[in-house]
Amino acid sequence: MKDWSAYSAALRERGKELGQLHPEIVKGFVALNNGAAKTQHLDAKTREFIALAVAITTKCEGCMDAHVRKALAAGATKQEIAEALGVAIALNAGAAFTYALHALDRAGED
Repeated sequence: MKDWSAYSAALRERGKELGQLHPEIVKGFVALNNGAAKTQHLDAKTREFIALAVAITTKCEGCMDAHVRKALAAGATKQEIAEALGVAIALNAGAAFTYALHALDRAGED
């Protein structure tokens, strides 16, 4: 298993390096994240569950780490996080199922 604290610290350091090399892209990324965090109809925990499910389906470990931490800070329990992960697992399975149908469609063309 990963040392998530060390992983997160290393990502922050690399992020600082990118910020020095290309400050505008980091400013844009921060602005996008800040904008997404200012919702009127979703509470923080719900936002983090959505973000966590997307992080899992896009296989972004840094995002997963950040959004698990933020979900816990917003009051999420480990059981709630497990249910959100179940949604992500089901969506990945659904995507694989759909692409399997495309492969079958292609196989029938010849």
